[in-house]
Amino acid sequence: MPEPTTADVDALVGSATPHFAYQLRARVRELVIDLPGEHPVRRYAEEKMELLDSLGHASSKAEEGGRVRRDRPGWEEIPSSAPAGQPPPRQ
Repeated sequence: MPEPTTADVDALVGSATPHFAYQLRARVRELVIDLPGEHPVRRYAEEKMELLDSLGHASSKAEEGGRVRRDRPGWEEIPSSAPAGQPPPRQ
C-alpha cells in the first residue's frame, strides 16, 4: 500500500457522524499505525482522531448553525445539541 496522505485521512473523516465516529477513528488509526510518531501525516491523523473521539460524545460535527432549545421536551434525558468542539460531559 502506498504511504498514506492527509487526503486519505480526510476521505475517512470528512463525512463523519457521531454514530460512526469510533469506527472511523479505528480506520484512521489503522491507516497510519505504521508511520513514525513524528511523521506529519500521522500527527495530522492524530488530530483528526481526537476530533472523532469528541464527535463520538457529541451530536453534530457542525461548528455553526442553530442549537436545540433547552426547553424542548426530552432535553433533560438526551442533551442533543452538543457540537464536536464542545461535547457534553462524559458520564
